Amino acid sequence: MTEVRTAHTAQLDEGELKALRSLLDAAFDGGFTDTDWDHTLGGVHAVVWEAGEPVAHGAVVQRRLLHGGRALRTGYLEGVAVRPDRRGRGHGASVMAALEAVVRGAYVLGALSAAGGSGAFYEARGWQRWQGRTCVLTPSGMERTPEDDESVHVLALPTSVDPKGVLVCEWRDGDVW
Repeated sequence: MTEVRTAHTAQLDEGELKALRSLLDAAFDGGFTDTDWDHTLGGVHAVVWEAGEPVAHGAVVQRRLLHGGRALRTGYLEGVAVRPDRRGRGHGASVMAALEAVVRGAYVLGALSAAGGSGAFYEARGWQRWQGRTCVLTPSGMERTPEDDESVHVLALPTSVDPKGVLVCEWRDGDVW
């Protein structure tokens, strides 16, 4: 029996968190760092469980993205992955449906960075690739992040947002987007 559960990080016990971290390590083939894990915590998780084991995961965490002189309350997706042996069964879509409901219900904007050529998956779900420049607000000022220009995607653009403009994220350790 497949179950999709949503829960805040605070509602997940130590065993569940350990199982989720193991899932993400496997799904990202060892490329999921401690900093990536830290970025995934503190928000709402959507998890597909099979026989008590997580097979798909994603989280929405709150971030502030700057655009057009405004700070936008953004639901930012982190740690979206499906266990390699369970891909192609709709689990990713189930996770995304739950996360998108959170974004639409609680945030002005949704955003994510599509890794490893996964942009088409998100675009098929209505996410739009950001067409403008991306930047990060660092401790020493704003810096361009041209390596992220092609990977940032957004959902539910308010009419005041120009998808060809500049989008700025706040500084954080590890990958800023």
